[in-house]
Amino acid sequence: MTVPTQQTTPSADDFLMGGGVTSAKFPALGTTVSGRITERPTVEQQRDFTTGELKFWDDGKPQMQLVVTLATSERDPLNPEDDGARRLYIKGQMKNAVAAAVRASGARGLEIGGTLTVTYARDGQKTNPRFNAPKNYDAVYVPAAQNELNTPDPGAAAQQPGGAIGGLTAEQLAAAAQNPATAALLAQQQAQQAAGGSATPPPF
Repeated sequence: MTVPTQQTTPSADDFLMGGGVTSAKFPALGTTVSGRITERPTVEQQRDFTTGELKFWDDGKPQMQLVVTLATSERDPLNPEDDGARRLYIKGQMKNAVAAAVRASGARGLEIGGTLTVTYARDGQKTNPRFNAPKNYDAVYVPAAQNELNTPDPGAAAQQPGGAIGGLTAEQLAAAAQNPATAALLAQQQAQQAAGGSATPPPF
């Protein structure tokens, strides 16, 4: 998997607009964050959530994380200026899940235009009674070139039975069907579409 260059300063857009992108959140088991990558992924050093201090391993090496910005369908009803941009801070087990998804897609790394889907799929083993069990994630990645080749014609999808649900490509639907956290929801959407109802786009 290609490692992006480290970036320690805010992006030009963040600097110009005086703010940053909302962090993606996974508050409950089954939460999924999905969207197209809009900025070149970067690597930066982790900070302590409470103090803001830079984090280091016991041997003095900095603890790093991958930062990926997605254009999602999420909107904060309390923020009229929310455009759906969400920033993923990828580290630990989530990093392993994303790396596996990239390898499975045949890509060499994350890129602008690719679609990344991350799901809080299960809890890991609790090793410290003072802390919650670690969150474990599943991930699916669709490379940018594959997205372009498989972007459906909205008119054709609406006219053909079994067309794309919620604008998802065939590859995204297949990937979602293989993910236990999203398969049940997808099956429900497909059944509703087959029955002639108006399917609500799945949140992935």
